[in-house]
Amino acid sequence: MTSIISTQRTERAAMRKTLVGTGIGNAVEWYDWAIYATFTPFIASQLFSKADPASAVLSTLAIFAVGFVARPFGGFLFGWIGDRVGRKTSMTLAVGLASLGSLMIGIAPTFASIGAWASLMLLVARLVQGLAHGGELPSSQTYLSEMAPKEKRGFWATLIYTSGTVGILFGTLLGAVLNMVLSTEAMNAWGWRIPFLIGAALGLYALIMRSRLHETEAFQSESAGEKRAPIWPQIVRHRRQALQVIGLTVGLTVIYYIWGVVAPSYATTALKIDRGEALWAGVIGNIVFIAALPFWGKLSDRIGRKKVLWAGATGSAVMHFPMTWLLKDSAWQLAVGMSVMLIFIAASAAIVPAVYAELFPTSIRTVGVGVPYSICVALFGGTAPYLQQWLGTTLQLPDLFNVYAVLLLVVSALFVFTIPETKGKDLTH
Repeated sequence: MTSIISTQRTERAAMRKTLVGTGIGNAVEWYDWAIYATFTPFIASQLFSKADPASAVLSTLAIFAVGFVARPFGGFLFGWIGDRVGRKTSMTLAVGLASLGSLMIGIAPTFASIGAWASLMLLVARLVQGLAHGGELPSSQTYLSEMAPKEKRGFWATLIYTSGTVGILFGTLLGAVLNMVLSTEAMNAWGWRIPFLIGAALGLYALIMRSRLHETEAFQSESAGEKRAPIWPQIVRHRRQALQVIGLTVGLTVIYYIWGVVAPSYATTALKIDRGEALWAGVIGNIVFIAALPFWGKLSDRIGRKKVLWAGATGSAVMHFPMTWLLKDSAWQLAVGMSVMLIFIAASAAIVPAVYAELFPTSIRTVGVGVPYSICVALFGGTAPYLQQWLGTTLQLPDLFNVYAVLLLVVSALFVFTIPETKGKDLTH
């Protein structure tokens, strides 16, 4: 009896270590991207020329998109490491590199002191982060999916977006608090650097935590088997699954960045809603999102992945225009709009880490997900904030961007019908 209790305690401790180690690194990644979007006006004023403020904001958002260009390369590099050296190694290296990128932004000299070199340093930092983040998500979600009990994999998979949203929430809260306690002059001078320096420190802590994790049984079994085939032929052989990853991701990535990441910043710059109130509305929306994730994850373990994915894509498409029309000039409208949309977005977000892992065999699971996912996020997610700003404020055609977002959700809904039902699939093959 004593040995059974001891074994159970050991298993619970290992489970906690897995969840914390995976979750904190993923949270740091999302935190990095969220604070960049949140503090865009301050970055624009300090690392670009103040001669044309509108151009500086657009340039800052363009670098946000450029950071995504490095993601496919990161997806391949860290995916290769994950499938050849180990999931744990890939996760650890990725979070370390992300921490370096945050540090570079936090200590970057201003445009006033070194001119265009400040903008260049920001670009390099974002490319470093893009490389790291291109490998972080596929590595961590593959690791988590392989460690999870197969009958609860949908629920376990919710940790990816839960921890990520905690990172966003922390960044948003930090922005709201700094906006309250610091003057505009202090924020412009040094306050905007605080979140990036905190991100660097959190990344270092995540690196230490991940270095203590165990490798997954699925990877160890694969490594102990016959000599594995080269990566590229396997990528070509599984091109259908890669296309399915892109199709399932394209709508989710755009609608999530619209409502889950940049909505408070967009409300401030385009709709002139008070910055502090917009950030608190973002906090409310993200709390609702976190609460919805485990519901959808558990539901997918009961009724299957496909029904939940379809509900998320179609629900988001149906509600996008009504929630956009609701959002006009107040923070409560932003809070309601974000909350409603994020409930439906949560359906897909909760389980796609499990779905992606279940589409590929062990030998190519990390790179097979990482490359197409990163390409899709780079092309569509990374450009979403810029397109929204450009079409909405520069060309005064916000509805055109909204039509674009809904069409991509329709594409994702249609791709749900192309995938097999993978609930409870054994990932050791």
